[in-house]
Amino acid sequence: MSHIDNVIDIRRPVEFTIDGRRYATTMRRQRAADLLRLAGLDPTSFDLGELRGRRPFPVRYNGGELVEIHKGTRFVTLRDRIDLL
Repeated sequence: MSHIDNVIDIRRPVEFTIDGRRYATTMRRQRAADLLRLAGLDPTSFDLGELRGRRPFPVRYNGGELVEIHKGTRFVTLRDRIDLL
């Protein structure tokens, strides 16, 4: 087995979901705001959450944070704040 056999092709698109909708990218690191825009949402009103394993709550990223995207990563959108009457 050569060294080339162990290298992951980073140009190959990696698939992930945001709120259950499928997306693919070759950019493995992106800002949360860019992913929210990809989903058609305003990053000033929403944060991005990542569902990991059996954790009961998503890991929350604000718009400026850099997010690692792996195959099968599941993201959800989170309201930045709730306006109460």
